[in-house]
Amino acid sequence: MSALTPTPTPTRAEPPLARPETTSHRSGPPAGWMVVAAFGAVYLIWGSTYLGIRLAIDTIPPFLMAGARFVVAGSVLYGVMRRTGTPRPTPVQWRDALVLGALLLLVGNGGVTWAEKRVPTNIAALTVAGTPLWMLLLDWVRPGGRRPHGLVFLGLALGFAGVGLIVTSRDAQGHGVMDPAGAVMLLSASVCWAAGSIFSRHARQPASALLAIAMQMILGGGLMLLTGSVMGEWTRLHWTEITPLSAGAFVYLTIFGSLIGFTCYVWLLRVSTPARVSTYAYVNPLIAVMLGRIVLGEPLPAGVLVAGLLILAAVVLITVKGRAK
Repeated sequence: MSALTPTPTPTRAEPPLARPETTSHRSGPPAGWMVVAAFGAVYLIWGSTYLGIRLAIDTIPPFLMAGARFVVAGSVLYGVMRRTGTPRPTPVQWRDALVLGALLLLVGNGGVTWAEKRVPTNIAALTVAGTPLWMLLLDWVRPGGRRPHGLVFLGLALGFAGVGLIVTSRDAQGHGVMDPAGAVMLLSASVCWAAGSIFSRHARQPASALLAIAMQMILGGGLMLLTGSVMGEWTRLHWTEITPLSAGAFVYLTIFGSLIGFTCYVWLLRVSTPARVSTYAYVNPLIAVMLGRIVLGEPLPAGVLVAGLLILAAVVLITVKGRAK
């Protein structure tokens, strides 16, 4: 079995859910157009999921929408992997997949989905872009953790300054741009995604990254459906009121955001380098901001713009300098 490739730092609504395996024996370099197309898919598809989520939850309750999306996508992916001969997961692997599904999907993705009912997509994307800061901080304070060095400390300072600026920014009328409950949920989602990403380094996972992703989707999606039921979302789900736009967004998130996006991501980690693949961390928030502005007409206050630039600069410092150590 070959060594596991370090997972690029996740910073968006669709970050990686498992550490894909690389192969030590490749049949040759892939065609250049295939690599470009896969990068384009990861950039555009994952950058557009914030908009997709916002459109889907317009008439579908958030946890039910997200839960159904991941259960469907995970079940399809799991079935394909098993039919192609991938070994059946062990009970221990299912146990760790449940933990990852709870941290990464239930709180991580589910928190972002719920928050988008209260927070514009551009602000949500820039806030979640600070996830690498929490990952670095948690990795530092855990027992036996690694202490940041050099410019990585500067990245932490810039990033947390940016997050604080977003939370406290005001619009032209002097109103806060962040709903308090939405801000708490987005920060909780970022922290849990960071914790789940750290846990994934030590979790018992199948050799197949796609099978591991499918397991986490199924279990995390099931937890979302359960949460939505406890929160009474079924009483707010009216099938006749679901608009074609929301339904289309749900289908897009399920097929493109989950199935195609993750498949392209895992394939890129096999044929490219983690450093190149991790560039999605810088591109996705920018695409989310542009789509929020163009499609939804969301304003971008000067304070939020400056905060976003600080966070992206911090992510660059952390991922580049942290990897160079």
